[in-house]
Amino acid sequence: MQIRSYVDGDLARLVDLTIETFGPFFEESFRPLVGDLIFTRRHGDWRGDYRRQLPGLHDPAAHKYVAVAEVDGVPVAYVAWHLDTERRQATVELLAVAREHRRSTIATELCEHAFAAMRTEGAQYVEIGTGGDAFHAPARAFYESLGCVKLPVAVYFREL
Repeated sequence: MQIRSYVDGDLARLVDLTIETFGPFFEESFRPLVGDLIFTRRHGDWRGDYRRQLPGLHDPAAHKYVAVAEVDGVPVAYVAWHLDTERRQATVELLAVAREHRRSTIATELCEHAFAAMRTEGAQYVEIGTGGDAFHAPARAFYESLGCVKLPVAVYFREL
């Protein structure tokens, strides 16, 4: 496994990887939880949202970065983060790992790589968010294994 910086040729693979990773959340967790109306208004075009979001994730001039993990030359995971240099704070935007590589060390190595880069740019802490639903339970356990502290937050939706 090799970790390297994002290159433009990664975009299509990372979009596919993101859709594969988060599709079950949107279709099997969020939609049934909130119903079709809220789902449609909030995330009805979630695939398109990712297609629009990912091209802007890597812009070093704006302190936005993506690190890609490759196995045998194929991207299998990535972490995207940005820095607020004035506040000395970093935020992990996305972390996606191909299904066949989950529960390995790839996510840990990617996060540690990102954390080191954040420290190099002067960040003093990092924020990582995830869901409180069953789909995101492995992510919560993973972030806690990295020493992250969970902030209890509640978000509610209701049809009007």
